[in-house]
Amino acid sequence: MKRIEKKFGVLGSLLLVLALVVPALFPLTILATSYPLTLTDDFGTEVTIEEVPDSIVSLAPSNTEILFALGLGDKVVGVTPYCDYPPEAQGKEKIGGPWGGSIDVEKIVALDPDFILAADINGEDVVIALRDYGLTVFAIQSTDLEDVLHDINTVGQITDTEAEASALTAEMQGRIDAVTAKTAGLSPSERPRTFHICYHDPIWTAGQDTFINDLIVKAGGVNIFADLEGYQSVDIETVIARDPEVIIVTAMGGTSSGTWEWVNTEPRLATVSARENGRVYFAESNWVERSGPRIVDGLEQVAKYIHPDLFFDPWDYDLDDNEVISKSEAVKSVQDYFNGLIAKAQTVQVIMLYFG
Repeated sequence: MKRIEKKFGVLGSLLLVLALVVPALFPLTILATSYPLTLTDDFGTEVTIEEVPDSIVSLAPSNTEILFALGLGDKVVGVTPYCDYPPEAQGKEKIGGPWGGSIDVEKIVALDPDFILAADINGEDVVIALRDYGLTVFAIQSTDLEDVLHDINTVGQITDTEAEASALTAEMQGRIDAVTAKTAGLSPSERPRTFHICYHDPIWTAGQDTFINDLIVKAGGVNIFADLEGYQSVDIETVIARDPEVIIVTAMGGTSSGTWEWVNTEPRLATVSARENGRVYFAESNWVERSGPRIVDGLEQVAKYIHPDLFFDPWDYDLDDNEVISKSEAVKSVQDYFNGLIAKAQTVQVIMLYFG
């Protein structure tokens, strides 16, 4: 018996040595993109990329975030005025946009980029105009998380950063799976009725084929306006009749916006469940509406709002990990409550830990 154990011990050691030595002697090779490369973009146009792009113009904030996340920031030569993340993007040449009518086509032509990454918000007319100048333009369009992952991998293929794209999307998918693993098995009665609002006069909300809808569903909620397509205006009577249990505000200006104030003070909303139970939240619009890598931050944020029972831990406020909630940490929870980031009940949980 001892001889058998010894043999298995020697075999195990040999396998360990092989596992360490073989990769060093024969390293895995990641295949580079072969050019010319022809792909069909999301406008349905076949686009040929002749060689790896060295100068890139981004026509949307989400595209800019993807390019920088893939390590291509140094190659980006033009962005829109709304490309504010990462901070380095703000120093790039501004080419107008992202809406088609405000894009400076002549400025882009003067930059003479190897590649232009467009988006549906630009409109096909601008894309066609740029192509008429002989520029290479590829348009992407996303309405859910699966689309975003696909687009990141496509941009990685076009720019010869497939390894970086694969690593990024794998990390994003892991975080998505961590959320859906907790929400996939919820029954209909366990999925709170959720209302998204981005403006109040008139009331604008998100229906099907939007990121907000996809995030709400994956986070374990039910979008009360899932019967609508895209972004549409609705009347307050319908909002009241559908009685949302959670309200998520994404208005520009955050908790200083008129929309945030209106949702929290409008007398006709006083009897809806979300207002009665203090479950009105603010979500960073750039996290939940931009089709870039930070969309997963938005999913995690929305999940905490819809299911604090599954995703909120008051000990997250123990920022120094000393197993004690300090006064400053308790104060931060109160600030987060007034900023629409946690509910009153969650703030109480943190304060109770502070008082021991």
